[in-house]
Amino acid sequence: MLAQKTLTVASSIFWTWSLRHLVVLFSLCGFINGYSDRDRVQDLMSRYPLIDGHNDLALQLKILHNNHLTQIDLHNVSKMATDITRLQAGHVQAQMFSVYVLCGAQDKDAVRLTLEQIDVIRRMCTEYPDFELVTSAQELKDSEMRRKIACLLSIEGGHSIDSSLPALRMFYQLGVRSMALTHTCNTPWAESSSKRYNVYQRDNHSLTYFGKAVVEEMNRLGMIVDLSHTSWDTAWAVLNHSRAPVIFSHSSSYTICNHSRNVPDWLLHELKRSRGLIMVNFYNKFISCRDEANISHVADHFDHIKKVIGAQSIGIGGDFDGAESFPRGLEDVSKYPALIQELLQRNWTENDLANVLRRNFLRVFEEVERVRDQLRLSPPSEVQISLVEVQNPCRLVLRPPSSRVLPSKESPSSSAQHRPLGLLVIVLLPFILLMIE
Repeated sequence: MLAQKTLTVASSIFWTWSLRHLVVLFSLCGFINGYSDRDRVQDLMSRYPLIDGHNDLALQLKILHNNHLTQIDLHNVSKMATDITRLQAGHVQAQMFSVYVLCGAQDKDAVRLTLEQIDVIRRMCTEYPDFELVTSAQELKDSEMRRKIACLLSIEGGHSIDSSLPALRMFYQLGVRSMALTHTCNTPWAESSSKRYNVYQRDNHSLTYFGKAVVEEMNRLGMIVDLSHTSWDTAWAVLNHSRAPVIFSHSSSYTICNHSRNVPDWLLHELKRSRGLIMVNFYNKFISCRDEANISHVADHFDHIKKVIGAQSIGIGGDFDGAESFPRGLEDVSKYPALIQELLQRNWTENDLANVLRRNFLRVFEEVERVRDQLRLSPPSEVQISLVEVQNPCRLVLRPPSSRVLPSKESPSSSAQHRPLGLLVIVLLPFILLMIE
């Protein structure tokens, strides 16, 4: 009897001990699992830090600080979604900084304003040692080795070149490596997805002869063609004309949110065929088609695009500091890891995410440069747009002044012809004065 009691007590103690340890074990597993996803994200993004396709920090520097960099510290900036500290927290290794001027500057001072925005980005990326201005795929990769945040310059809107291929080439010389063909306004040679501005309306001219020349010259230079903001017809025309892959730097899926700024499935297939890239935008109205959204809504766009064309054609273009509102949990550039964690939980592989984070963009950039190298013997294009297409009365047409207003250019014979008239005036002048008195 004593032995049975002892056995019962021992058994009770054993099960109590086992239960306690099982609880501890499950708690520990929960603890490990709770941190493993985050640890996995940190490890993944440390090995494959993000190349983001679109950021409008320069626009906010103009609006809020009139480009006075000396008055702020870019390590910690209020009223913005971007600063150095948060870029580092978000594992952003390279950022395409948008050079954007309002469509209202078209046919006016767009070129000057664009130069000013290039200046502020170049200053920002050379005066702060955490940044590094890069102009090639190799420089981008080298900057990662130096643990720098690489700055890529991208013009947002073809109106910035004022329909001038020489202006496009000069922007390239200043370090610009990408240009969106339109913003929310048509240019004389390409069509926007937006109807906000009633300018340069055309029928069946989504990409004109001059527009094709712009694409060709960008291919020759090694400048990435950006189709975000273009109409679908313009995007289709470019995809079938460009010799190099192109990107949508900050656009999402039209099937998930039917906004004209997003990309329909049939166009995604064309993009895949041309080995291009769509970099998903985070703006609420492009994500949920409403004023509010969350990380899950954003991940739905990634899932759908992956289903249609595969992860090898996807990147990230957050549009921070350019849009008005962002999903809960993705409010600024420090929050990119939260999206990657969401995608991991949706069974995206680490290889897929490594492609999305940086390898896809590097591939496109390198292929653009490869086409440039193939075209290295081609001379700069001398195609000019016609005055009829530009329709700009302020556009100066250089002509030699009339010879009648340049006496120094008159020939001796013509001067002699005018002498009798001059003598007549001299003779008659006293009489004229007398009559006036």
